[in-house]
Amino acid sequence: MKRIIFLGIVVLLANTINAQDIIIVPHRVVRRSVVTRNQSNDFYKARVGLTAGFNISNTVNAYNTNFSTAAIGGFNAGLTLDLPILYPLSFAPEVLYSQKGYAASTDYGNFTQHSNYIDVPLLAKFRLSPSFSFLIGPQISFPVSTTNTYDDGFQITEEDYYNQFDQKTILDGVVGVSFDLGRNFELRARYTLNLEPNNQNSDLYGDYRTQVWQFGLGVKF
Repeated sequence: MKRIIFLGIVVLLANTINAQDIIIVPHRVVRRSVVTRNQSNDFYKARVGLTAGFNISNTVNAYNTNFSTAAIGGFNAGLTLDLPILYPLSFAPEVLYSQKGYAASTDYGNFTQHSNYIDVPLLAKFRLSPSFSFLIGPQISFPVSTTNTYDDGFQITEEDYYNQFDQKTILDGVVGVSFDLGRNFELRARYTLNLEPNNQNSDLYGDYRTQVWQFGLGVKF
């Protein structure tokens, strides 16, 4: 009888230990999976993306009192890249097609300039929160083409001043912000200003510089 009771106790203890193992092992697995998810950080993943949006461009520092300018609309689109360096800093180069220009009302008539550029922003990106980032840095702009539209009274001989083909590249300064909409989408807002005059005769015609307010939606892969 004692042997039967002893064997019963042993079997009961074995079943209790097995039951505890079944509970403990899944618990350990769950805890390990939670730690793994917490350790993974999307910041340290390089992201390639596409962006598209609209520009509002104009000129600033127009010292000629007979020359007043107004903003015009345009389009921007291109490729983006986000390369993490060290949290919260990453390198964000881009290649964008961008339409810029301005409208002018002078004593000679009305004038509008539409210019097409390839912009290459080379930006430092600071993640200030999980969904908000601040960007700043230089931008190299390559003029592609310019279309000038004159109204009556504007002499065609002044077109040389407005022609930007004599400039191979233009250096800009950029500041901006981005708002993440989940993992794959972001809203973008930026301000860009030429760091050098739009023309080579600024002493004669004035120090005209292009400024652009840029807004868009980005998709990250």
